Amino acid sequence: MSGGSDKSLAIRLRESDADELLLLLQKHLKKLGVPEVRQALRNPFVTQQAVELLLEERRLLAFSEIRKSLVCHPCTPEVRARRLVPTLFWRDLLRVSSDGRVPPKVRRSADLQLRDRIRILSAGERMSIARRASPALIQELRMDSDPRVIGALLDNPRLTEGSLMPLLASDRARPEVLTLIARHRRWGIRYGVRSTLCRNARTPPEIVLGLLSQLKKSDLRAVFQDRRLAMAVRRRAGTLVGREPG
Repeated sequence: MSGGSDKSLAIRLRESDADELLLLLQKHLKKLGVPEVRQALRNPFVTQQAVELLLEERRLLAFSEIRKSLVCHPCTPEVRARRLVPTLFWRDLLRVSSDGRVPPKVRRSADLQLRDRIRILSAGERMSIARRASPALIQELRMDSDPRVIGALLDNPRLTEGSLMPLLASDRARPEVLTLIARHRRWGIRYGVRSTLCRNARTPPEIVLGLLSQLKKSDLRAVFQDRRLAMAVRRRAGTLVGREPG
């Protein structure tokens, strides 16, 4: 409990049936701490009535771990869970956002909270989010100015080629970021990524020159005809399709 955990009570809260669990919570509610609440919420027979009893004890909601556990618990009413979301730390928001067992509207609330906070987080914190970000957060992070954040995002299993394309085609993309993508073990081998990189004037010419030989003739012609691109790039594309730029 809060003044010293009662191990036997924690075990009883974990192993009791639904009726006994509710009685234990009612009897010991004013004394419960994080360990006891954690065990109660892990009880497979916990009911919405039991969860609502915990929600009404404001003292318990002062503990961040309890708030996070209540937000993620399937017996927590969705409205109550969404009210707690803004009180969570960013790491807990990330867990909620990526937990498929959490109702979609609650996950969406967590996404919105993270999106609003991303701008004030450090690069290291943004990197942690980028590795596990949901599709909604990927849209926010893909234009991050720090190459380290993009590097972390590239390893996110939820990242798709379609969600990466706006960055690949952007005239605001940093050359070092485009280089990072071109050399990435997962993304650098994709034809759509390679062809788009070759059409972006922000991609360093030395990177493009190494990719041109892997393009189809139709894409080489598009590069050859694009006057935004470096002359060395256009000249090489013209050579590969059998003609020189005029």
